[in-house]
Amino acid sequence: MYKVRFSERAKKDLKKMDKHTAALILGWIRKNLENCENPRAHGKALTANLSGTWRYRVGDYRLLALIEDETITILILNIGHRREIYD
Repeated sequence: MYKVRFSERAKKDLKKMDKHTAALILGWIRKNLENCENPRAHGKALTANLSGTWRYRVGDYRLLALIEDETITILILNIGHRREIYD
């Protein structure tokens, strides 16, 4: 079962969002990523300069994460709107 951790940047991104959007994203994380057996089932692997990173889609928002199989952890790196997240 995978545990979810947030980077400092992801925590900052969440604080900047309106409360409704942040609650929606946190609810999605609780439902789909916390204690899941296969976090790759919900996401998509990224390529090029972001290779090794996984993307999760929550409405118009994206979560960029690293899946650490050795420690059974999902580290959320960034959270943002889809037009800004890949910059």
